[in-house]
Amino acid sequence: MRLFRFFATATVVTAVIASTAATATTRASSPRSSPIAPASDSADNHIDYVVAVSVDGLNPDVIQKLGAKKLPTIDMLTNQGASTLRARTTYESTSTLPNHTGMVTGLPAAKSYGGHGQLKNSDDGTTIIAETAGRYVESVFSVAHDRGFSTSLYASKPKFNFLNRSWDSKNGAKDRGRDHGRDKIDRYVMNETESKVTARVVADLKSTPSRFSFVHLAEPDNAGHKYGYMTSRYLSAVERSDAQVGQILAAVKGSKKLRGRTAVILTTDHGGLGKSHSDEKKSVNFVIPFFVWGHGIKKADLYRLNPDYKQPSSSSRPSWSASTQPIRNGAVANLVLDLLDLPAVPGSTVNPRQTLDVFAK
Repeated sequence: MRLFRFFATATVVTAVIASTAATATTRASSPRSSPIAPASDSADNHIDYVVAVSVDGLNPDVIQKLGAKKLPTIDMLTNQGASTLRARTTYESTSTLPNHTGMVTGLPAAKSYGGHGQLKNSDDGTTIIAETAGRYVESVFSVAHDRGFSTSLYASKPKFNFLNRSWDSKNGAKDRGRDHGRDKIDRYVMNETESKVTARVVADLKSTPSRFSFVHLAEPDNAGHKYGYMTSRYLSAVERSDAQVGQILAAVKGSKKLRGRTAVILTTDHGGLGKSHSDEKKSVNFVIPFFVWGHGIKKADLYRLNPDYKQPSSSSRPSWSASTQPIRNGAVANLVLDLLDLPAVPGSTVNPRQTLDVFAK
């Protein structure tokens, strides 16, 4: 995997979706199907579906504290996949919306680095990424959609409406090539009850899985803000999220369509301690886990697989101008597209050459 400096182009779009704590906001419950991409000579020929999961506020310290018995799903991802507990958030922020925007665009947050410009951690109900960046910003959703791949976004915080609006039928750019419509996210589900989000993900994986699904689970972060990160309430929330991810993996393993053809990525937007994670200069906030699991992916340390990425010391916070970069959560977008044998997000600067390797040689 190669190092990348961050000066890029991006894309953005917007549309308001109403949401309440008890009611799921759902659109396009049956996304269009698409032909399986033609095989290439890459190690990921067999990967036809990708599910990316972000467990909001997953401090890597909690993984070591709770261990295998209380976090069996994460333990399985560690022992059957490529992983690290020393990845990094975006350099400029350890907040939810800036980091998730980076995960789907492959961009830094700050415009001074060519980023998407979404540094606020709130949604005003009108703004889209094209406005925060000052240009249209492409994403993992737009690249997949433009090539006929179905896409889904499942979220458990209303602020994710910002991402959905940014690539909806009003704000999405016209498709490249064959016209599949301007709405780049075929299925959008928002419900503030994490278990309901998971139930919908599982149901869709069993019936009409999208070629790419992004899943956001918020319970650990909610518990951290209310009771404190690393408190007993927070630890219990992480255990429940581990179980939710386990249900998603069980759905993949139990499906003839998905079994042996699906990769799962698990990471987070930030850590946390006390009742906050807002200080991007504190290592307890910017050090995060990153897991990749799927057929053909063996147990390996992600930094050993990718010597072109530099594993930082436990407290180091490399900037975008560093000569070598750590593995960041912003690598998700282009890793997803690489696994699906699709090109990188145009203008992206995190893993732009799709060199982040998850397959042991």
